[in-house]
Amino acid sequence: MHIILAKPRGFCAGVERAIKSVERALERHGPPVYVLNNIVHNAHVVNELRRKGAIFVKRVEEVPEGSHLLFSAHGVGPDRWDSAQRLRLEIIDATCPLVEKVHHEARRFAARAMTVILIGEAGHDETIGTMGQAPAHIKLIQSKEEVADLEVEDPEQVAYITQTTLSVEDCAEIIEALKQRFPNIEGPPKEDICYATSNRQAAVRAWTPEADLVLVVGDTESANSTRLAEIAGNHGKPAYLIPDAAAIDPAWIDGVDRVLITSGASVPDRLVREVIERLRAIAPCEVEERILVEESIHFRLPKNVA
Repeated sequence: MHIILAKPRGFCAGVERAIKSVERALERHGPPVYVLNNIVHNAHVVNELRRKGAIFVKRVEEVPEGSHLLFSAHGVGPDRWDSAQRLRLEIIDATCPLVEKVHHEARRFAARAMTVILIGEAGHDETIGTMGQAPAHIKLIQSKEEVADLEVEDPEQVAYITQTTLSVEDCAEIIEALKQRFPNIEGPPKEDICYATSNRQAAVRAWTPEADLVLVVGDTESANSTRLAEIAGNHGKPAYLIPDAAAIDPAWIDGVDRVLITSGASVPDRLVREVIERLRAIAPCEVEERILVEESIHFRLPKNVA
């Protein structure tokens, strides 16, 4: 069996920064360090940090007064900052800089009294944080079908922004529908979907046609991982989103000659290596790592843990 191992895959710069921020905070201050929501959408990463002394909470009010609280890569709204400051918490902001870019755009458009259309997933941590930047101005949509039903105060004063981990193709369709409905709509000067999401999706589109099976390592909570499996499936190939090697069903391999393997932006590469070893235990394999583009982006740690 021939394995095409896609690169880039795994950790993006924002995820790498967020995980290092938790580890550095634990080293500097000792446990516990509290983290609002999961630091990234990967259970293996979260559990490993939990073993080191991180405590994950859903509400700021769960954190004891004066403690260290880290905001995850997905970002939060101003209300969470206000709650943390009332409790005199030491805040470590690990929001991905590319998510913060979207927050800035939301505030900038809202300051001009515009209706801001956010293309994103309802209930996703990133979407919640972005909507919190200007809740009176932002409307959320998830599909191009919703565009026709949008109600705005002034059709000449409309802008759009997007979640950073969406399908590039699906997002482009929604933006085109928005432009047809609102010809003068404004958008960000540079697209909001992040480089890592775009690169991983491009690799799946490029190499799925050669594969009999596609395995995407990642959590179901991870938007960018879910998109990769959906893209492969849309090419008519069997595609499975799996959290780790234990999820592989040997029956998937029957009659398969070529497997494409990739992983979402919050996945440690050791999980991918374990998937390869699991496949080798089922059938003889040769591995070909293919590189679509080299990623060299790194973000500085927050000042208070740098």
